[in-house]
Amino acid sequence: MTNDAKHKSRTLTEGPDRAPARSMLKAIGFSAEDLARPLVAVANTWTETMPCNFHLRRLAEKVKEGIRAAGGTPMEFNTISISDGVTMGTEGMKASLVSREIIADSIELVCRGHLFDAVVALVGCDKTIPGAAMALLRLDLPALLLYGGSIAPGKFAGKDITIQDVFEAVGAHAAGRISLQTLRQIEESACPGAGACGGQFTANTMALATEVLGLAPVGYATIPAEDARKDEASRAAGALVMELLRRSARPRATVGRSSFENAIATVAASGGSTNAVLHLLAIAREAGVPLEIGDFDAISKRTPLIADLKPGGRFVAVDFDQAGGTPLFMKRLIDAGFVQGSARTADGRSWSEHAATARENTGQEVIVPVARPLSPSGGLVILRGNLAPDGSVVKVAGHVRPRHRGPARVFDREEDAFAAVREGRIVAGDVVVIRYEGPRGGPGMREMLGVTAALVGRGLGESVALLTDGRFSGATRGLMVGHVAPEAFSGGPIAALRDGDIVSIDVEARRVDCELTATETAARLRDFKPPPPHYKSGVFAKYAAQVSSASQGAVTQ
Repeated sequence: MTNDAKHKSRTLTEGPDRAPARSMLKAIGFSAEDLARPLVAVANTWTETMPCNFHLRRLAEKVKEGIRAAGGTPMEFNTISISDGVTMGTEGMKASLVSREIIADSIELVCRGHLFDAVVALVGCDKTIPGAAMALLRLDLPALLLYGGSIAPGKFAGKDITIQDVFEAVGAHAAGRISLQTLRQIEESACPGAGACGGQFTANTMALATEVLGLAPVGYATIPAEDARKDEASRAAGALVMELLRRSARPRATVGRSSFENAIATVAASGGSTNAVLHLLAIAREAGVPLEIGDFDAISKRTPLIADLKPGGRFVAVDFDQAGGTPLFMKRLIDAGFVQGSARTADGRSWSEHAATARENTGQEVIVPVARPLSPSGGLVILRGNLAPDGSVVKVAGHVRPRHRGPARVFDREEDAFAAVREGRIVAGDVVVIRYEGPRGGPGMREMLGVTAALVGRGLGESVALLTDGRFSGATRGLMVGHVAPEAFSGGPIAALRDGDIVSIDVEARRVDCELTATETAARLRDFKPPPPHYKSGVFAKYAAQVSSASQGAVTQ
């Protein structure tokens, strides 16, 4: 039986009864011939508020060219995007994780409402990637996820720099280690054009993960944002989605348990962002694949770190692409048995087939041999203990020390902690605790890059630890424990902490504990009442009422 490529849109565009719909679509330039073809949604996250998504209008036009040439009719629509980097350290950052759910919901609504036959989603900054992935799996239409690509590195004092260096320079300036003029020079140099943040931060981590899952064309994600190859790859993606439509190839048939295990392994092997834990848990839920927070620790523990990428390493995303990109990286892991080569890619071929075509740039040092890993285990570790009975996440890529014990310095909001760092009130040995920043308590689980980078900038990155029920940017480095669950707002043990309590972190033992007895903790929590909610109406209030624990992916339900 021949597959019906207009399996959805036929109901929208055909027959005498649909004349009003056709009339309205013809008003904006679609012809009868256009409407007789399969209708393909081009879901764009273009915005003028950040470099990460700024170039997506250009790429969308190339995707549409490919769709038209392959016999489809593209229709583009936009959805929201919140910049993590721009909003970091402000109240606006609370919108970031919330936006993931709205991106997923809005793409779902438009595609269901307009009965599209297939969909291509163009993404850039952090939450657009998992948000769109969630929508594509929820819809289960023939689909592709296209990542706009990394920004080129900036140049300062003869070295490549990224936005991470700007955040750390803020702390260095506050400590008197660099001048205001130097800070401004770094600010002017770090971001030379369009594209997402340049290290193995959250955007590049999730772009890699979704490509490995089988949602994105192999090799597309690592092409830099302003590289000329991106245009032709976008046209080819438009043609590919039409091929998937004709084959009725759907993402849920591609993305299975082995796909998620591979994705987790590649996050670990690349030193990727802790945000991948939240996002992969959420994506797995949409795919109907069982996945738990403990899976990340087990897979990371057995997977070597083989990509020398910032923030813990030396190189940026553009270097990863030039070294050989995802195919070379996957070939290393497949050949050594750390990922499953039989898992399928977006075009239906196996990862082993794609890895066989990998090319390595002679002399590259970015993707190292498995026999000589940067670390024998990956970058993600899940800690539990009396402060995080449901789990917490720490990234150990970048030679994080395995243990820390010190007095808690407790803050109930990020701004207060940042002020303490800036004013020199945090000293070596301290454990900075930032609570009521979880999914419900924030609400929105802000990232703490402003605080963590300021600690590094003041020279405290190797002598201070941080503990929070919020989360971290992919650019964070140091002994920083996030996603503490249950969160303080829900009465988790972190709510019982007081200044001076001794906190112990042991990465090797997978523990994070306070040196209080269970009786003492229970006594402190006996009369616990969460603080009044920051928002009593609107989207934040709705989100706080519906969101799950970070240990479950902070999904709304």
